[in-house]
Amino acid sequence: MTEARREPSLLLGAGALALAISAIRPYSSGTWLLEVLPALIAAPILVLTYRRFPLTPLAYRLILAQALILMIGGHWTYAQVPAGEWVQDLFGLDRNPYDRLGHLFQGITPAIIAREILLRRTPLRPGGWLFALVVCVVLAVSACWEFFEWWSALIGGSAADDFLGAQGDVWDTQWDMFLAMCGAVVSQLLFSRRHDRQLAGLRDGPG
Repeated sequence: MTEARREPSLLLGAGALALAISAIRPYSSGTWLLEVLPALIAAPILVLTYRRFPLTPLAYRLILAQALILMIGGHWTYAQVPAGEWVQDLFGLDRNPYDRLGHLFQGITPAIIAREILLRRTPLRPGGWLFALVVCVVLAVSACWEFFEWWSALIGGSAADDFLGAQGDVWDTQWDMFLAMCGAVVSQLLFSRRHDRQLAGLRDGPG
């Protein structure tokens, strides 16, 4: 097995190990489950589609990075992640900023996945239209996540406060979607060329 073919298995193993560690005495088991739910859903889908539609190494690495962010937030809750508290104290912020990182990655990772699917399954080519459509897809994903948080709050009431992570910010939903949009823009600006090279390698490779 080549290194390129072995990497997804290694990333999956690392993710499974991190998931198990994050599940050890979390702040709230219910909050942990809600936070890591996207990773629990995504992992089987990625495994089942690997032979028919393998993703680029960049996509798999970003997916693991976002999954780790979810697991850390699920273990401590976003408002109490120690690294976020350190940043909060260092810069005199009025809230733990860790959830801002999570929502930034909610743009960074889905942007590359959406870009990959659009380039491989539609006639779209790199350019302005692709860039704009990827941002729109990310905003749609972010909006759906906000719906999920809303429904969780309706069902769980005050018990869902740790999952929402608003920390008293009345503009939290708007900030979340804005940061996802920023993540989509930054992701495409930073990674498009590398992503295009990896996509070309997929096309040139066997199978």
